[in-house]
Order: sequence, then structure tokens, then C-alpha cells
Amino acid sequence: MSPRMIAVLAATAALAGCGAAQRHADPPRTSDPPAANHDAARPARATAARAGQIPPLLDPHDVYAAGRPGRLAQQVRHDPPRVYVPNSKSDTVDVIDQRTAKIVDHFPVGALPQHVTPSWDLRTLWVTNDLGNSLTPIDPRTGRHGRPVPVLDPYNMYFTADGRHAIVVAEAHRELDFRTPHTMRLTKALYVPGCHGVDHMDFTASGTRALVSCEFNGRMIVVDLRRERVVKTIVLSAGAMPQDVKLSPDGRTFYVADMATGGVWLIDAHRMTKERFQPTGRGAHGLYPSRDSRVLYVSNRNEGTITLISFRTRRPFRKWRIPGG
Repeated sequence: MSPRMIAVLAATAALAGCGAAQRHADPPRTSDPPAANHDAARPARATAARAGQIPPLLDPHDVYAAGRPGRLAQQVRHDPPRVYVPNSKSDTVDVIDQRTAKIVDHFPVGALPQHVTPSWDLRTLWVTNDLGNSLTPIDPRTGRHGRPVPVLDPYNMYFTADGRHAIVVAEAHRELDFRTPHTMRLTKALYVPGCHGVDHMDFTASGTRALVSCEFNGRMIVVDLRRERVVKTIVLSAGAMPQDVKLSPDGRTFYVADMATGGVWLIDAHRMTKERFQPTGRGAHGLYPSRDSRVLYVSNRNEGTITLISFRTRRPFRKWRIPGG
């Protein structure tokens, strides 16, 4: 499984934790909370990723090819099949056995856990405790959680495709914080004052640029990951609320969910220009590619539906209604 699939796994595992959790006002930038013993906080037997280079795609025409059945990386092949669900209201994580669909563990974490993000080397799962100013590490081999690592305002979290950096999305501080991938030491705080509600992102097929959503002012920003700077701003529309971001399998198009407008924006991934808007349903929020890279699932959470978009035609072809959804 390639680092490209990390974002997909993170979104799937965190689906129940995204919700309409409380969002905080912009406080002044402060330093991280007092440092803890980061080595102790990491799960047992965690190993360093062979970072530094972007792994080649298994299929140059499909950035998600490593997500096919039977293509799990060797180091995770024997991990127990579990789903880790952050509960923002109770500050806990539920662990679900995928085979039985039963909760097999439940444990407390920091305040307002938002997402669960796999590390670049797939050896650690990080729970982003937004108001708790910490990350809780989980060892996916054992399911055991470790001591929290102090990190300022971790609403969301990603790893660069070359594994050199963790990027903590510090939403309330309007920052993208570049950190070392194991100790989470801050190396650069990229201030993005023009991006209100910096939220979600995805990477180009080359892994060198990121498209980042700005939820509260209807914009997207493009970040050059090598230079660690914003290089472009894309204005969507008045009143837009961009959420999740996903690259098409062929690497040509970004899809951006818009919760306020009720659909997805299509962005040219090479020119980084807006192409068009595609309606899907009220409250379009999460985006998930199918395992065969043919379909994009769009969760329309304000109407309890899922829209299926064909990656080939770039048009919706079906809508599922979720009872009680």
C-alpha cells in the first residue's frame, strides 16, 4: 500500500468523528504544550520510515492502484482488521472488529478528537485531539494506545508523499505546521491568513503540491511542498464551504466537496484552475474513491444520501439513500 492510500484510510477511519463538532475562534499563536517524552509516546516497536523519496506509482494511470485487494504492504499484512472511530463528543475512540462489526475496545483520548491518520510508514495511527492540543498514538499491530504527544491545535493531519514531514492542520491558528514524522517536532509553521477554516487537502500525483480547502471563505490554496509556501489561491464562489479534497485516479482532476452549495467542484490538477461545479446533494462533505478506482462516493450528510460519480465520465450516475442517515 502506497502513501497515497494513507489519506483514503484516514478519511474512512475518521468518518464518524468528522461530524458537526464544535469549531473554535481564532486564538493567538502560542508555542506547543510542554514537551513530553515522545519516544515513550510512540507505540512499541515503531520503526522509522525510509523517508526521503516519493515511491513510484504501481500504475502511472492510477494513483490508487496500491489500494487494490491483496496489495497490503508487508509490514501491515498481519495487522488485525480494525476500524478506529474518534468520538468528538465523548473524547474517546471506539475500536470495531471488521469481521464481526462489534466494538472490541473503547478508550479515552484528548479533547475533541477529530480524525485518525495513519503514519507514512503505516506503523502508527495518530488521533488528532483538536482542543486537547495533542496526538494520541495507536499501535495498529496490537491496538494499544500510547502517551499523548503535545501538538498545538491538531484539527487534521497528513504526511508528505516523501515521508519527510507530517503536516498538522492547525485550523484555529490558520497554519499548516510541518513536523518531523515521528517526534512531531515543529520545523516550520506556514501561516495561511487568507485561508479561513483551513481544513482538508490532497496531493498532486507527483506529490509535490497540495490543494487545501478553506472552509469559511470559499477558497482553495495551493501549497508548494518543496518550498513550503502558498503559491496560488483559487476562489470558488460566494458562500461556498469547501470540505474534503480528492484527486482523480488519473491525476488530472481534483474533486472538492462543498457543504454549502451541495456538490463538488472540479479543479484542473495541472493548471490548478476551477473547471465547473457538479451538484450532488445537500451537505456534500466526504469523498471516497472505490477500491477499483472507478467511482467517487460523495457523502451528502444533510440529506442522508451518497452520490456515486464515475471517474470516467466525471458525472453522477446513481444516488443511494441511507435509512436514518
